[in-house]
Amino acid sequence: MTITFSIEQLADVAQQILDQNPKKVILFNGEMGVGKTTLIKQLCKTLGVRDATSSPTFSLVNEYQTDTNQIVYHFDFYRLNKETEALDMGIDDYLYSENWCFIEWSEKIENLIPEQHTIITIELLPNGDRLLELK
Repeated sequence: MTITFSIEQLADVAQQILDQNPKKVILFNGEMGVGKTTLIKQLCKTLGVRDATSSPTFSLVNEYQTDTNQIVYHFDFYRLNKETEALDMGIDDYLYSENWCFIEWSEKIENLIPEQHTIITIELLPNGDRLLELK
């Protein structure tokens, strides 16, 4: 699935992504500032997370609960230096928990990603819109 969208269309885009029944481990790829965290916040909201969401840049992972008691983990591995740091935090327990796992900067843990996953790539277009590809 490929979508071109503006930030104002983010709620519709999040619903379209979830309507595709993606794998629960989703990798978010794109340059810094392209809107990965913003999309993840909207996906959390669409899933029914009512708490405030934020980027886990320093904590590495934030955990949220939806209004239907689903668990959503949001990872940001930008500051990770090596894969063993992710192993030390118990990344396998998260990735194989069958809960939603939204992962930014997944290339930092590429050897730990489960075989069954979805990839979302976002690119900023010259006019300010985003190009999203879901695989």
